[in-house]
Amino acid sequence: MALDQSFVGRSYPPTDPYEVGREKIREFAEAVGDPNPAYTDPEAAKALGHPDVIAPPTFVFAITFKAAGQVIQDPQLGLDYSRVVHGDQKFVHRRPVRAGDRLTVTSTIEAIKSMAGNDILDIRGEVRDEAGEHVVTAWTKLVSRAAEEA
Repeated sequence: MALDQSFVGRSYPPTDPYEVGREKIREFAEAVGDPNPAYTDPEAAKALGHPDVIAPPTFVFAITFKAAGQVIQDPQLGLDYSRVVHGDQKFVHRRPVRAGDRLTVTSTIEAIKSMAGNDILDIRGEVRDEAGEHVVTAWTKLVSRAAEEA
């Protein structure tokens, strides 16, 4: 059954703040194989004009995808997550994520489309710091595969 188009534009409450730690940034940089010293060495980050270490650009995926869980788990939307694959991801940064940031994410359903029996769901996550300043926007595209005919 196709997802309800009336959900387009629906926003969900902001998440609880996520405190970005130096160790989490270091672990993420190592996991993605990025040796940039600005991710692990506070002095290297300061030499580039940052107050502390910064995170690789895709670091926010973990918190924006978790926030998208509010959409995914909305029983009124009726998304069958067992049929979902991750279709695409993109980020637009206003500034780098930094150690010490306390970030919240507000998720909004930006589009719902049906193609060849598959539902395509676009979720926008607006990431803000504790002062309410915009840090990054993340777009997540989920594809819910059509049910197989018996």
